[in-house]
Amino acid sequence: MLSEHEKLDTLAHLGIELNRVQDLDILMEKILSEARRFVNADAGSIYLKENDNLHFSYTQNATLEQRIRKGEKLIYATFSIPIDQTSIAGYVATTGDALNIDDVYKINPSAPYRFSRKFDIASKYTTRSALTFPLKTGRGEILGVLQIINARDDKNQFIPFSEKDLGVMTHFASIASVAIKRARLTRAIILRMIRMAEMRDPKETGAHVNRVASYSVEIYEKWASHHDLSPEVINNNKDVLRMAAMLHDVGKIAISDVILKKPGRFNQEEYEIMKKHTLFGAQLFQDNQSEFDEASAQVAQNHHEWWNGEGYPGYVDIHTGEPLPGYENEDGKPKGKKGEEIPIFGRIVALTDVYDALCSARVYKEAWDEEKALAVIKENSGKQFDPELVEILFGSLDIIHSIARRYSEN
Repeated sequence: MLSEHEKLDTLAHLGIELNRVQDLDILMEKILSEARRFVNADAGSIYLKENDNLHFSYTQNATLEQRIRKGEKLIYATFSIPIDQTSIAGYVATTGDALNIDDVYKINPSAPYRFSRKFDIASKYTTRSALTFPLKTGRGEILGVLQIINARDDKNQFIPFSEKDLGVMTHFASIASVAIKRARLTRAIILRMIRMAEMRDPKETGAHVNRVASYSVEIYEKWASHHDLSPEVINNNKDVLRMAAMLHDVGKIAISDVILKKPGRFNQEEYEIMKKHTLFGAQLFQDNQSEFDEASAQVAQNHHEWWNGEGYPGYVDIHTGEPLPGYENEDGKPKGKKGEEIPIFGRIVALTDVYDALCSARVYKEAWDEEKALAVIKENSGKQFDPELVEILFGSLDIIHSIARRYSEN
């Protein structure tokens, strides 16, 4: 439990810490973790405003996490609630005022809002105290709602939140709102780039790239844990990987519509032109200004390399497409990267992109049954895909399915 001095000191540095996180999803995790640590809370959730609704997408719960095996994650349903005064979160979003409720089961009958017991009943969890804040800009624009649940004492017993907690978390929410506003702008810019590609290639939808990015982060996190990377390195890499994975096919904007929108199979000449999207994508990020640029170039260039070396573009100059010196095959074509020569981000996105493409409906095909898609991936383990990553994917299907539901095409 943080002391009052530690809370004030942490608040002073919080804005810097949160603004280091670029991706919106990763930022939400960071905000919830820090908010719970500030007031020693058992659980918390963030609702983001989408039109006239609050969308429940980000949540943490220490008690429920203790019930699952180490390395697994809780799976929550995503849902939306209207922005009105009938729910606690809706009331806070509507009025812009924070609520500090000692016991949600004993809300005054005269209050306009009520606590929904559905989650508690389904999860066999008991919510008691709740501290709920509006997330809003300096101009009063509501971005969402931050809710912290069940303060704990030194013996981990649930207690009400104090007035001091209310005060310090009010400042916390203000700082978090600034970071959320920035991260949502970054996400919007990335999605605009993707919509540019979508105008050219109907396969590149916002839902598809969000799924690929989220799958990639889940697989990376388990891979990194297996390889004993530090939590600091993992968290930093999750941030840049998620954004880079969203832009894996952005190089397609430089490919002719005649090829991109061809309904049938490519001939060999067309296929060779199509393969160049990996180089065009890498070229977009060649003016390396950040880790994000580096990761995006890495993913764009390497997400079609194969574990057995039969992928593309191989060891090439990204500007000319010609083989790098010493990396020519006997036919003069570039050698493909293989095995761990392929950067880990490229290996991960190679797998998640194919998995999602197989499981998704497109204008030219129906979605495959997942069993069939997994059979194809298993068959290509050690050929097209890193076998370790395939094993991680198969062991993560529950969370993969929850991500698919969250970022559905509808």
